[in-house]
Amino acid sequence: MGGPSAERAVSLSSGRECAAALRDSGCEVIEVDAGRDVAARLIEIAPDVVFNALHGRWGEDGAVQGILEWLRIPYTHSGILASALTLDKQRTKDVFRKAGLPVVESVIAASADVRAAHVMAPPYVVKPNNEGSSVGIYIVHDAANGPPQLADDMPEHVMVEAFAPGRELTTTVVGDRALTVTDILTDGWYDYDAKYKPGGSRHVLPADIPTNIFDACMDYALRAHNALGCRGVTRTDFRWDEARGLAGLILLETNTQPGMTPTSLTPEQAAHVGISFPQLCRWMVEDASCDR
Repeated sequence: MGGPSAERAVSLSSGRECAAALRDSGCEVIEVDAGRDVAARLIEIAPDVVFNALHGRWGEDGAVQGILEWLRIPYTHSGILASALTLDKQRTKDVFRKAGLPVVESVIAASADVRAAHVMAPPYVVKPNNEGSSVGIYIVHDAANGPPQLADDMPEHVMVEAFAPGRELTTTVVGDRALTVTDILTDGWYDYDAKYKPGGSRHVLPADIPTNIFDACMDYALRAHNALGCRGVTRTDFRWDEARGLAGLILLETNTQPGMTPTSLTPEQAAHVGISFPQLCRWMVEDASCDR
């Protein structure tokens, strides 16, 4: 848990919650704040399994998975290739397109070019290509007077994608099973605070949407999980433009390390289908392996 990414605080919260749940399910748990000495710490501890509660770069991009494969310690969630692929948003979209899953147009552009002029017609969204939790996102509306003035700490290259209007929907996959669909309601857009602060968003589950849209979310989430080569638990996020029916449903991304905090969507969905939080965490530990 923890680690050096932009999502450190979320990871610490996920780690604490998962550690408590695993203890409730009868596991002996040692919490490790992953630093540069993480390999040495793991050799010292010699655990039976690593529960990966890291989010963002180094924990979700195949880096820590490579350490765990080298040490031959079984671990949860997806393996090296699926993790690296899925945290790269543009390459994820390439896989989705190949699998026949709907996505919006997007390009990778130099941040300097994005600051200088519109690289596509507004409305569009600018985001880092390899972060999650709505870190570093800019929405450029139709009426924007000029291009976005990205912060100095944005990556040298960013993703620019066409803005997808509509409702925020999400579906968790556990193993080979899609759980349900959640409709995420916010006053604005689903940013970092809406995701992680109490009261930041309201989750309606199961989502009150037409059956064909609900079924499509379930189908697309499982197909995305499989097309990317994911393992364990993932969560796929959608936007749905009601005015366009099924044609208005598009995939945004798949999360290989979905949040496991008190306000997180995956534990809520599991509980809705009868899987308690300790049961979910225990299943993830029992599902752990190398060569994922």
